[in-house]
Amino acid sequence: MRSFVLAVVCLAVAAARAEQIDIDWSKVRPVEEFDHYWARLPPEMQAYRNETSTDRITNGQEALPGQFPYQVALLSDFPEGTALCGASVLTRNFLLTAAHCISGTGNALSSGGIAIMGAQNRMIVELSQQRIRFSTSGIRRHPGYDATSLRNDVALVLLNSRITFTSRVQPIRLPARTDTRQFGGFTGTVSGFGRTTDSSQATSATLRFTSNPVLTNAECITSWGFGLAQSQNVCLKASGGRSACNGDSGGPLTVDSNGVLQIGVVSFVSAAGCASGRPSVYARVTYFLPWINANTW
Repeated sequence: MRSFVLAVVCLAVAAARAEQIDIDWSKVRPVEEFDHYWARLPPEMQAYRNETSTDRITNGQEALPGQFPYQVALLSDFPEGTALCGASVLTRNFLLTAAHCISGTGNALSSGGIAIMGAQNRMIVELSQQRIRFSTSGIRRHPGYDATSLRNDVALVLLNSRITFTSRVQPIRLPARTDTRQFGGFTGTVSGFGRTTDSSQATSATLRFTSNPVLTNAECITSWGFGLAQSQNVCLKASGGRSACNGDSGGPLTVDSNGVLQIGVVSFVSAAGCASGRPSVYARVTYFLPWINANTW
């Protein structure tokens, strides 16, 4: 992913050993029509492009048990438990996540892993949890996903067995195909098990969340610049340093609109830090609805 002003970091993270799933920054650049913006940046801004990633829900709070029954933690199979991403429950068979979570050479989750549903603390086996494996053959990245520009950053995960819905494990509701709202001004809530501060490599054992206003497309583009924030993205304001961060990638951004509605998939933040005050960026669910609906059951 890229930025008009600052470089950005995608939010997948290695959990147990704090190993980052990092972007090859030598391959990340703006699309050609925006390359001249990079050339015009001062040296102190150019330096952000080479920063390593950081991870977490920052300046948030711990979720109550069962507060987010659609939340999923994805853990790698090999090396066991070293990679962490978020996801959401779509159906008894499918999860929605970010394409960068399960793509790329050296990405442990691209080889399959374990999906944990119904977790308050992912580090212990709680009675509310369902742990279901997924394999490489069950990973369905958006066909337009581009690891260079990080466009179309959505993917589906087909589980090896079906989810059983309970009070702690429920599917998320998606917008209707006819829903053209940008959701600007709505209060957006993002949840996940990622890092809780920029200064720490540790991810969170317990589910955390934070809320801020959703930005309109125009506000998002003004903040990030043309070429990065597009119609396929939605942004969440970062007031008070409240933001998604690494380890939260692929998790849901929701609003309350006659019930909880998922409008985004955690994609990236500024390399200056998750708590830097720059809006966090998400893949816009309404943009990808035709593909999602055509590839799930």
